[in-house]
Amino acid sequence: MEQKKIDRINELARASKIRELTDKEKEEQRLLRNEYRAAMRMSLINNLENTVIVTPDGKRTHLKNMK
Repeated sequence: MEQKKIDRINELARASKIRELTDKEKEEQRLLRNEYRAAMRMSLINNLENTVIVTPDGKRTHLKNMK
């Protein structure tokens, strides 16, 4: 996710603490947060798929093969 979008999420969060957001701002915030969550999920999935478990006997097993 672009840093510009993350900054906008933070800007809206700060504004919501000071005042009531407009309906348009609330919708923008909701969409940006959903996009952020999706990006974080994909990042976590990619990390887990590239994780290797090494047993004491030296055998290497990828997590994606353990399903």
